[in-house]
Amino acid sequence: MSSNASSPATALITGATAGIGHSFAVQLARRGHDLVLVARDKARLEAVAGELRSTYGVAVEVLPADLVDRAELATVEARLADRDRPVDLLVNNAGFGLKKRFRDNTVEEENAMLDVLVTAVLRLSHAALGAMSERRRGGIINVSSVAAFLPRGSYSAAKAWVNSFSEWAHNEYRDEGITVTALCPGFTKTEFHERMDVSRGSAPDFMWLDADELVEAALDDHAKGRAYSIPSAQYKVIATAARLVPNRLLQRFQTLGRK
Repeated sequence: MSSNASSPATALITGATAGIGHSFAVQLARRGHDLVLVARDKARLEAVAGELRSTYGVAVEVLPADLVDRAELATVEARLADRDRPVDLLVNNAGFGLKKRFRDNTVEEENAMLDVLVTAVLRLSHAALGAMSERRRGGIINVSSVAAFLPRGSYSAAKAWVNSFSEWAHNEYRDEGITVTALCPGFTKTEFHERMDVSRGSAPDFMWLDADELVEAALDDHAKGRAYSIPSAQYKVIATAARLVPNRLLQRFQTLGRK
């Protein structure tokens, strides 16, 4: 069935079982959104979905998919393009980082990261925008990083692409009732750095953000129609300063948060 003005909005979230993605799922469910949750681990997806259904009384679909796999990515694209089950908000959150320097990673590891951080964002946004443009409403939140403003290897380059793409799409489609927002957090207390085998002590305490607080700020910024959401004063300062300081100086600090 197609949604109408009285139907609950539906949000599709990638990387929805942990960290920032899980916080998006909880906060959107609390606001009454039905959900489509995407992640690789089906059992974990089902557990999160069950918890959200019972706690908030919303409808939750699970869509297991590894976004590196082009065929599995296509199943998510098809869900976003489904005109009979419209998605009102896409949250491109899935991602991972690599601890080692560029030449110390295999090219396959680097390419997989690019597939998730760039290719998946491009293809899922393309699918979503086609359907949203027809309805002349919708939104996309692309989880980028404050690293996009800094010289930190291929991860930063990928996130810089996300920022550039998101800002362009925001300006291109806002007259069609679509808001695109790039969320640029810094170090956040989630599983992200644990999976990279990076210690919480690798960056000062004041630089670590709370996932729930930054997601709440992101949703508020998106509702206000903003192209960027940079949570916390310290990261707003870093993003501004990065535009003024030469890259050769900033590059000296690229090991911060990688030990």
